[in-house]
Amino acid sequence: MTSTDLGGAQPPTPAEFAAAHSSPQFQELRSRLRRFVFPVSALFLIWYLAYVLLGAYAHDFMATTVVGNINVGLLLGLAQFVSTFLITGLYVRFANRELDPRAAAIRAELEGERA
Repeated sequence: MTSTDLGGAQPPTPAEFAAAHSSPQFQELRSRLRRFVFPVSALFLIWYLAYVLLGAYAHDFMATTVVGNINVGLLLGLAQFVSTFLITGLYVRFANRELDPRAAAIRAELEGERA
């Protein structure tokens, strides 16, 4: 990072980064991120594993016709894409509301100390 990236200010020192990393504000930011990411990731992985296992071991169920040539396997496969986009949207909303303001405050405090 150059000094022009910070509007002419010097970048924070390693000691300042370490202090910011151990601050209660940063720990709260990490905690909020983890409380969202870990459960959602676990749920999605379980959902994906269930889809793969159904595809491997429940051929008759996955081949069940729903309408015309559309079967359960196709619908569940498409639902994988839908759930991925849904999770992405939820994360963006969560980050905009919960994470970004806290990260901006930490950054402003860290960069403000150098100004």
